Amino acid sequence: MKFWFWASWIVDALASAIFVYFFMVGIGDGTVSSFNIVLWLGILGSLAGIVGGSLWLRTKSPVGALILVLVMAVPAILALLFLIVVLISNPRWN
Repeated sequence: MKFWFWASWIVDALASAIFVYFFMVGIGDGTVSSFNIVLWLGILGSLAGIVGGSLWLRTKSPVGALILVLVMAVPAILALLFLIVVLISNPRWN
């Protein structure tokens, strides 16, 4: 159970780091503005809630913490697998 929690948590932390990177780049080039800052803050807040909340919940309910990290880890892994398949198969999109 510990392995699955920490493996999923690392996937969540990496996915969150990617979102934070794009947020910082957006701040730098001006694409994150007052028009969409509420959406960005909602996304970053929910990511922080999942990553930090799972660590807090791990002390109370290990099964609940595992379920919480899997909510984000499963779609992240599926998106990564899709990206790998697209890069390897080189499909024609037209």
